[in-house]
Amino acid sequence: MGTSATHGVRPGSDPEVKGARVRLGSEVLLDSARLRGARAGVLCNPASVDARFRHIADRLATADGLTLAAIFGPQHGFHSDVQDNMVETPHARHPSRQVPVHSLYSETREPTAEMLHGLDVLVVDIQDIGARIYTYVYTLANCLRACSRHGVPVIVCDRPNPIGGVAIEGACLAPGFESFVGQFPIPMRHGMTIGELARLFNERHGIGATLDVVPMTGWRRDQYWDETGLPWVMPSPNMPTLDTAIVYPGTVLFEGTMLSEGRGTTRPFELVGLPGIDADAFADAMNARALAGAHFRPAVFEPTFQKHAKQACGGCQIHVTDRERFRPVRTGVALIATFRRLAAARFAWRQPPYEYEHEKQPFDILAGSDRLRHQIDDDASLDEIADGWQADERAFAVERQPYLLY
Repeated sequence: MGTSATHGVRPGSDPEVKGARVRLGSEVLLDSARLRGARAGVLCNPASVDARFRHIADRLATADGLTLAAIFGPQHGFHSDVQDNMVETPHARHPSRQVPVHSLYSETREPTAEMLHGLDVLVVDIQDIGARIYTYVYTLANCLRACSRHGVPVIVCDRPNPIGGVAIEGACLAPGFESFVGQFPIPMRHGMTIGELARLFNERHGIGATLDVVPMTGWRRDQYWDETGLPWVMPSPNMPTLDTAIVYPGTVLFEGTMLSEGRGTTRPFELVGLPGIDADAFADAMNARALAGAHFRPAVFEPTFQKHAKQACGGCQIHVTDRERFRPVRTGVALIATFRRLAAARFAWRQPPYEYEHEKQPFDILAGSDRLRHQIDDDASLDEIADGWQADERAFAVERQPYLLY
């Protein structure tokens, strides 16, 4: 099995760093001489910038004594220009750097031997958003597998979890429900950074790549993105703001239904709805649930693409009033259950295919098992559903502990 290493003092341990700007793993790496003489590939996209908006590919290409030999792009592409999900991106060549740009959301989700040929190291600098189903972390896992087979070391430049590193919420992925939106038994809201996940995947789940994780300095587990001093660059086309990321671990479940999750609007995952729904009645029903940290404002919206395009959808916008008390997964389940109750004749679960899965229900691979779908269909109470996650949440809090860096 390969090794995992960190370098320097344990970041985030000094109480005096409160309010200080976070220094990203990419900055720590590129201000060192660790890549000198190497032919490097890099997994990145437009969000792979530092505090001064310098892109990792540009920094690697202009660094002394280092050759940028290849670029790898995740879902939505290296330029993050493919708006919709489940649309593959082509391979290309970088016009100014004159290096190949390999798409890992194409006929392959894993680097091939040809793509890795001649590389001394693969650098990963990609922004996760803190939810199990965000595919970038599985592109990372696939890179670790391929690099393990082909003897290429991997360096992961750590980045903040935008929604903090404390809270854990949701059931763990169950065996038999693995897919490209979930490869490992972790909860929907995992509370880990991408570097910590790399360590967990590589060591706990036996990938065995030669792995170095370069930690950040100045980041604390209780910080949200807007407390880091770092610029927000959309990690993917439908993740426009931190507000989106905060609600996403719950409302991403809408992708497994025929309800609109707000794709095709300027507030995806915050706006949810369905044609024919009375928005006022729906918002009243949601607010009557008295869910912590949230208010549901009636909203009617018309998606420009995806589900119900060009149709008026009634529903609500989720306004998070206290993000420390807000529970996104519980909220997402409550929203779906309320739509099902108020519009039983129009409610439907999405059918396969979805994200390379052609047999299992899309909702089930998002939820991590078929249990939640059956509970919603059986009108189980929200407390009963959420109480069923507690054992998984407690177990994962213990399991993740050896891999935490902050």
